[in-house]
Amino acid sequence: MTSMPMPTPTPTPFAFRPLDPLQDAELLHRWVTHPKAAYWMMRDARLEDVERAYLEIAADEHHNALLGLGADGRPAFLMEYYDPAHRELVGLYEPEPGDVGMHFLTPATDTPVHGFTRAVITAVVAHLFEDPATRRIVVEPDVRNTAVHALNAAVGFVPVREIQKPEKRALLSYCTRERFERAVAAV
Repeated sequence: MTSMPMPTPTPTPFAFRPLDPLQDAELLHRWVTHPKAAYWMMRDARLEDVERAYLEIAADEHHNALLGLGADGRPAFLMEYYDPAHRELVGLYEPEPGDVGMHFLTPATDTPVHGFTRAVITAVVAHLFEDPATRRIVVEPDVRNTAVHALNAAVGFVPVREIQKPEKRALLSYCTRERFERAVAAV
């Protein structure tokens, strides 16, 4: 099997770089263990747990992690993308050719910037759609995470149904390139 291609960067206020599981572990540990990152489900993770989790992702041909960099070049958010036919959603839905699964995490901050998280999800989805092979983006956030459901809807995701994953009850949602383009054009 071949590894998933990395999408071509898209012009946004953000740049993307591959996550380095060892170099970036301390930063990620702060982000994923913060109380505001509860839905990331790593609140009790030790630094070694974070390193191990992202080393596993780095070695997985069906799962990738990137850091989104702000205009200052510093890490501003985390994104993961995966092949849902092989990871996360195996047996929980019928994958179609061109499906790409996605997660993103914006870190907690004492100085929130209005519109930042929406800009992040817009950049993440645009980045994934830069790959012409990507036909549909699939997400499966916790059903209780109403804030991310609203963000998903704002960029064109449509809820399909609730599914039971081993770790959570999730809202399976899809976004096509056309729905994304209409959603961002409407802003």
